Amino acid sequence: MTATYVLDGSEIRTLEDFWRVIGEAVNGPGGYFGRNLDAFADCLGGGFGTPDDGDYVFEWRDHETSRAHLGHAETARQLELRLARCHPTNRAAVAAELAEARAGRGATVFDWLAGIFEERAPDALRLL
Repeated sequence: MTATYVLDGSEIRTLEDFWRVIGEAVNGPGGYFGRNLDAFADCLGGGFGTPDDGDYVFEWRDHETSRAHLGHAETARQLELRLARCHPTNRAAVAAELAEARAGRGATVFDWLAGIFEERAPDALRLL
């Protein structure tokens, strides 16, 4: 039987909100399902609350609200945080991404998350 995890998009206004909402959807209050993009990708591979056989789906309800909140402004905020702690050899690339986000161009946080779903768990995300 397919396990279904529900993400309430009305509760997701920041990337930090996403980590909380998905962690609780999978593992209950205070639950963990990644707190950065790499950890999230690893969690989608199984063994962190989802069935190891990959028989699960995430229903991201009210995803359009999340998409709006996880747009270019939130992307710029996340890239500012990344820029402050990234390795010096990565600063130019992150700064360029940040400039694009500030200009309202390029992939957004929502796009990052949807892309990780597609790469690591194809067909596991239902946008409702």
